[in-house]
Order: sequence, then C-alpha cells, then structure tokens
Amino acid sequence: MRTVTAAGALVVLPLTAACGGGDDTGGAGGGKAAPSVTAAPAAGVVAPAKVEVIAGLTGCKAKIRIDADELRQGLCHTEKADYLITTFPEERFKETWLEEARVYGGKYLVGTRWVVSVKPALLESFRAKLGGTIRELRGIGPKPGGR
Repeated sequence: MRTVTAAGALVVLPLTAACGGGDDTGGAGGGKAAPSVTAAPAAGVVAPAKVEVIAGLTGCKAKIRIDADELRQGLCHTEKADYLITTFPEERFKETWLEEARVYGGKYLVGTRWVVSVKPALLESFRAKLGGTIRELRGIGPKPGGR
C-alpha cells in the first residue's frame, strides 16, 4: 500500500508543489527542464537530502506531509512564504518528479536528491543558504491569458 501511495504522490505532488508563477515567455510545448541559473553559491554549500535539515537551514520546522519510499515532503510556513521541501532516496526519483512537474511550469530550487518549491522572489536567497540550481520548468499548453 505504501508503494501505491508513493506512486500516486509522484504524479499528484507537482500540482501542489508548483507554487512558482513561472515565466510568461515560456511558450507551449516546453522542453526538458533546463537550469536558468547554474552553480552553487560562493560558499560552496549544498544541503543534504533530508527535509528536516533543509528546513532548519531555511529557518523553519517542516511539517511532514508525505513519508513514502520514493519521496519525503515537508511543508514550511514562515512569515515570508509557505513552501515545500521534497527529498528523494535516489536521483532518478527526483528527475521523475521534475519531469511530472514540468506540466505545471514554474521555478524550483534543485539540489542533489532534493527540490524546494518556493515563490520565485525567494529562490536566490534560498539558493544562498542551500546551494543547488534554480531550474525553470516550462508548462505545456497555451500561455496564461492566451488563446
């Protein structure tokens, strides 16, 4: 049962985690997720793939929403924003999650076996604390407000 729940979470989670508004310049059809910013911050810090550690580095105590074989996800609530921290036991699960999230578009902070979904205005400050790469995922279908 746990595997079924986790498999369902891999498909449904990008919908709930796609909190970034995305870029209106990303046309229909979208390609693979591509980094829009590369390299870790000057300090060379890269957070480990553990929800609680990442949450602590960003100044919150995460409420675990999903604890499955394929991923763990915690919700953080701070004065600046609500955001999701998703960790994966293997890189392939993260890549599958990102591919599914591509449908919804948005920007994410991506590290080794983890993804943080936070509003785009906070991505750089989170990157300075956690390391990782900011990746913009292009949604599929028409542009918002377009026909």
